[in-house]
Parts: sequence; C-alpha cells; structure tokens
Amino acid sequence: MSNALAIATVTQALALLIENNLGPETDIAVKVDTRKPPAEPPAEPTINVFLYQVTPNASMRHTDLPTRASDGTLLKRPAAALDLHYLISAYGEEAELVGQRLIGSVVRTLHEIPVLPKELIELAAERPYLTGSDLAQSPQKVRFTPTVMDIDETSKLWGMLHQTPYTLSVAYQASLVLIEGRERPVPAKPVERRTVRVLPFGAPGAPVPPRSTMPPSSTTPPGAELVESARQEAVEAEADGAPKAPTPAPAKKSAAAAKGAASRTAAARTTAKSAARRTAPARAHKDTGADADADGKES
Repeated sequence: MSNALAIATVTQALALLIENNLGPETDIAVKVDTRKPPAEPPAEPTINVFLYQVTPNASMRHTDLPTRASDGTLLKRPAAALDLHYLISAYGEEAELVGQRLIGSVVRTLHEIPVLPKELIELAAERPYLTGSDLAQSPQKVRFTPTVMDIDETSKLWGMLHQTPYTLSVAYQASLVLIEGRERPVPAKPVERRTVRVLPFGAPGAPVPPRSTMPPSSTTPPGAELVESARQEAVEAEADGAPKAPTPAPAKKSAAAAKGAASRTAAARTTAKSAARRTAPARAHKDTGADADADGKES
C-alpha cells in the first residue's frame, strides 16, 4: 500500500520501462512522453503514455472492512483499490513504418515484463515532483494486461480527445494500486504478563470437557426394541390364559405370481377337458356291451 503519489509514480515508471526496452529492434532516438496525444503529430519519433481512466478494482472494492471501533478509534487504515487504464500511442515517419515499429516494441516489452520492477519504481520516485512516493515499499505488485477494444470503443475514446487525430495505439490496464489513508491507527498496548497453566480434566479450576452431541453408537437394528416389546407382551398374555392374537394374514402375492398361478390353473382345466373327451367314446362302448350281455342272460 502507498500514498496518493502512487498513480503518478506508476505512470512515470511505465514510461521508463518502455524507454529502456526499445532496442535492439529500434535504432533511432525515441521520445517517451507522459501526456495525452497531441493535436499536431510530432515530427520526431514519439511514444505517448496517456492515463485516460481510473476505476475501482472490482475484486477488492468490497474488502475494505469497517476501520473504526464503536468509540471512533481507528483500527485499520482505509485503502482504495484502483485500476489504471492507459492509452499508448506511437508517432513517426509513416513511410518507414516508425509508428508500427514502436508499437511492436511496446507490446513485446509489456508481454515480456508484465510486472512493474521495483528498481524502476524507485528511479521514477527520484523525480522532484514525486518526492515522498512510497510505492516501492508496497507489497502489492502492479501488473499490466492488454485491454481489448473494438472499433466502437476506440472511436468513443478518441472522440473525447477534442481535435486530436487518430494514430496507431494500444490500451493496457494496470492492477492493483492501493492508496491508504493518512491517519495512522493507535498501536495496541503490549502484553505485560503472560499466564499459562496446564491442568488435566477434572482438576479444580480445569475447564469442563465438551460433551459429544452425537447419540451413542448401537449395533441394534432399527425397530428391534418394538419387536422385542411386542413379543414380551404376547408371552405374558399367553401365560395369563388370554386368547392369542389372530395370526396376521399372509402378505398378498405379487401381481406376477398371481398371474402365473392363474395361467397354470387354466392350463390344468384345459388338459382335464381334453382327457374327458378322449375317454367318453370308450365308456359309451363299454356301456353298450354290458347292456347286450344283460339282454342275452334274460332271454
């Protein structure tokens, strides 16, 4: 975390980072300015580092908890989490594609060194207008990531730059910059005396051991107590001569078993009918022969 000079320090350190890493592809003198794109394109090769927007950091904006006690005493220094949005433009001779060469160097540098080095932050803080900046002591590092902007967003951005002609540029976001408040919290009083005692449970003055809220484990299956109680009541009733409880009806057969039994019964009936048809002629012939014998005997 740092003071209010952190934003300007990041901008100056970014300009130094780009300026120190233009070679070896770029063999010409290049000027790096920390200002908005000019209305008149400069004659010499130039790179403009323009901070066009400062926004709260989306992931850290709600982490700043209440910083004061109920009596108003400061407990924690408030800190504002910010993201910095930069527009980096390049100018140069169009016939020699100077602007495109410079943009290529910028992209390569920020892709190769995405985190702002501490030594460049200290070098930027040596400027007279940045005296007192403590960004180099902040544990939070500043990282640069490219920002994707479509034609509509690019047109709106350059449209707010009044009478400024468009030139080839790239956009980057710097995260995370934390700016602390000026008031410092009152330090807590040191511990004057430490008292540590070791006592077994049950000794006088020892804490009471916590009781388990889980029920005791049991191997008895659920409902076994009810079954055993019913059995005891039945035995006592039988011993007293009371009539026995009616035996519960057997459970109904399943639909599949009932259907199978019905099929077997129908098959048995069909077989019995067939056998009866086959034995009917033999019985009739036997009865006819018996009647003839009876008539012969009578005559």
